[in-house]
Amino acid sequence: MMTKTIVWIYPDCLSSTHPALLLHRAAPAVFVWDDEWLATAQISLKRIQFIYEGLLELPVAIRRGDVAAEVLQFAADHHAMEIATAHSVDPRFHAHAQRVAAVARLQVYSLPPFLDCDASKLDLKRFSRYWRTAKKQAYDYTVSA
Repeated sequence: MMTKTIVWIYPDCLSSTHPALLLHRAAPAVFVWDDEWLATAQISLKRIQFIYEGLLELPVAIRRGDVAAEVLQFAADHHAMEIATAHSVDPRFHAHAQRVAAVARLQVYSLPPFLDCDASKLDLKRFSRYWRTAKKQAYDYTVSA
């Protein structure tokens, strides 16, 4: 059976409500540990574990290496004509997505914003720094009458 679409899961959207997973329920999905990111970004073991535990709850194949190359190889392995994913503010995502889109049809779905802020001013290297900004809005509940 020919698979028309595969789903590419990126670390920013590890969720069962990932739009590409919801729209392509029968499609195989892949997540790629980015070797370059792991080698250069000084990612904590806690963050790696957090991501891994999130992945274990998703119907996803886990690979490691060059993200774009691995995503494209996964698509080829499944004879897919389209790669579906969700948008990320991470500049690395944009670089990977450009490489993928140069070779295959890439469908990028929008996510509702978690924060109403200038993404270029967020510090995405450490969760605690990001959360200092995010929690102000995340916990600002307005009760309607």
